[in-house]
Amino acid sequence: MVSLLPIDESEAADVCTPVAKEALPADEAVALAARLKALAEPARLRLLSVIAAHEGREACVCDLTEPVRLSQPTVSHHLKILVDAGFLTRHRRGAWAFYALVPGAVDELSAVLRTAVDVRSG
Repeated sequence: MVSLLPIDESEAADVCTPVAKEALPADEAVALAARLKALAEPARLRLLSVIAAHEGREACVCDLTEPVRLSQPTVSHHLKILVDAGFLTRHRRGAWAFYALVPGAVDELSAVLRTAVDVRSG
């Protein structure tokens, strides 16, 4: 039940705290949302996980279809999105494409999120 009684001054201070830091600029929010959207797909999260667990943190597209149980064209589509978002690199060896984690890309995203959204406990 919501109380309609006036709040005391200590509660008012918590409710009306002025903004202490600058909000995330619009262009940075768009870029961050694009990167988060790339991760907001279970198959892509699995692909990152499989590549991270693979020897040398690199895998051939031919090694990725079985673990995620998707066709090669579908896996390639998801990998392209992860490359475009900056989480993976791609290079060719003969007929096959190999994908590797971009060092620190996930850590960088985590740091940006922590800075953009000040999560306070309790």
